Amino acid sequence: MSRGGPPETVLAPDDVSIRHELAQVEAGEPTRRRDRLLALAARHPNSLHVWAALGRASTPGIEAYMPFRIGYHRGLDHLRASGWRGSGFVRWRHESNRGFLSCLEGLAVNARIIGEESEAVRCGQFLIQLDPQGRNQA
Repeated sequence: MSRGGPPETVLAPDDVSIRHELAQVEAGEPTRRRDRLLALAARHPNSLHVWAALGRASTPGIEAYMPFRIGYHRGLDHLRASGWRGSGFVRWRHESNRGFLSCLEGLAVNARIIGEESEAVRCGQFLIQLDPQGRNQA
């Protein structure tokens, strides 16, 4: 804890080429989007933005829960590698944090859909702890 409050972690951004590929997939034909996102996740398994996009493109429930959960766990690894020690802010206002925060939010929503209420509550509380202002600050 510093005089300015809890520390803040900002994740490194995805490579420009990954962001470009993801933008192309998301702008493409909706009927092929999920399959293209699966292929993109296979090529870039460390991209939290790709996992979040795959979760959003999946059917709500267990199908969406899976990519959001993968993105969440990979995101925890990214946070730790960036100096996060289990506390402090990870704010939405930093675009590079949005992949992780989107995965955490998607995990909360889809945990509730599949009946994992305690996980949904934990994820919701974690989101608030990481960024009390959330998307309101974008």
